[in-house]
Amino acid sequence: MFRMKRRFIILFLSIIFFGFNSNKSFAQKSIEVKGIVLDEFDNPIPFAAISILKKNRGTSSTEDGQFSLRITSNELDDMLSFTSLGFNPFKIKIKDYLAQVEKKIVLKETVFEMDEITIVAPKTYVLNALKKLKDNTLSKPHQIELLYRRAATEGGKSKFFVENYIKIRDRGPASPLGIVEVTESRKSADYRIWKRKQWTHDINWMITANPLRPTDRAPNLKKYKWEITGETSYEGEEVLIFEGTGKNKWEKVKLYIGVDSYGIFRIERNRAILVYKKHENGKLYLSYYANEWGLGRKQIPQKYWNTDAEKVSYKLEAFVYKVETDKKKIAVKAFNPQNSTEYNVKAPLFCDDSGDGIVAFKCC
Repeated sequence: MFRMKRRFIILFLSIIFFGFNSNKSFAQKSIEVKGIVLDEFDNPIPFAAISILKKNRGTSSTEDGQFSLRITSNELDDMLSFTSLGFNPFKIKIKDYLAQVEKKIVLKETVFEMDEITIVAPKTYVLNALKKLKDNTLSKPHQIELLYRRAATEGGKSKFFVENYIKIRDRGPASPLGIVEVTESRKSADYRIWKRKQWTHDINWMITANPLRPTDRAPNLKKYKWEITGETSYEGEEVLIFEGTGKNKWEKVKLYIGVDSYGIFRIERNRAILVYKKHENGKLYLSYYANEWGLGRKQIPQKYWNTDAEKVSYKLEAFVYKVETDKKKIAVKAFNPQNSTEYNVKAPLFCDDSGDGIVAFKCC
C-alpha cells in the first residue's frame, strides 16, 4: 500500500474551510456532506476521490483525509463513491452516510498478487502510456470547476491566504491550457513584508508542474531513464509505479500506470502531486493537485534581506469538484489579471496553438 512520505498542510488559523461550490445561493440551500476517509488502522487516506455517481461532481480528501462537498435534497438517494490507489472502491447512499453517527469512511486495502504477465522494459511501458494519453483521458473540450488555494509564508509563519473558484475550458493533459475564468475570490489580510505580485495566475504552475502537458517547461520524458519502484492498484486494476530520472539527477518524475489500460493515475514531480480519477465514461481527468516551493535569496529584493521575507514559501492546492462535457453547458470567460489587485501583469494574453482559438495565459 502506498504511503505519502511528504506532508502537505496549509496552516492558516483564521481560515474557515469552505464547501466546494461557488454558487452562494446554492450553498445556502444545500446540505453539507463531510467527514474523513480512513484505512483499517485509522490512518487518514489522502487524495481519495469522492464522487456522486453518474453526476461527475465530487471532491478529494485532503492530506489529513478530510472531505467536504455540498448536495441538494434531491440527491439524498444518490450514491457516493470513494476510490483511492491501493484500496478497494466503496459506495454508499448519501442519506445512509448522513445517518451514520461517525462521519467516516473506512477503505480496505486491496490485496492481490500480480498476474504472471510479461512486463516489457520500463521505458517502453512509459512510452506506451504517453502514446495512449489522449485516448485514456478526457481530450474533447470540457469544463472543469475547481477550488484553488494558495498560502504564502515568511520565516515559517503564515502571512497571506487566497482562495479562488475557477472554471477552465480544457482538453486534457495532452493539450495546452484552455480558457481560465476566476468566478469567485476570497483572501485574508495581507501580513507579508514583501507584498509580491505576479504577472499571471498561479493556476499556470499547475500546468507547468504537469510533465505530460505540452509547455515550454515540459521535460522530455522519452529521454528519461525509467525503473519500476513499486506496485499498487486502482479500482481493481494492477498499477505499476515508474520512477524516471532526467539528465540531471534531481530531475525526477513518478508515474503510476495501469498494467492493462496504460492509464496514468498519479504523477509526482519534485514536490508537485497530480491525482487523476475516472469519469463516468471511463476516461481520466485531474481530481487533485498540490505543490509547494520557496524562493532563494537572489530572487528576493535586496531591501528584504535579513528579514522574514528572505525565507518565503508558497503552498498550493486545487480540488476539482465538477466536470461538464456537454458543449452546450460549457461557459468560460477569460480571466483578466489586469482587473485583479493580486496580480501585476507584464505580459499579454495569447492564443495557444491548439487550433480552436482558445485563449489562455502564457505558461511561464
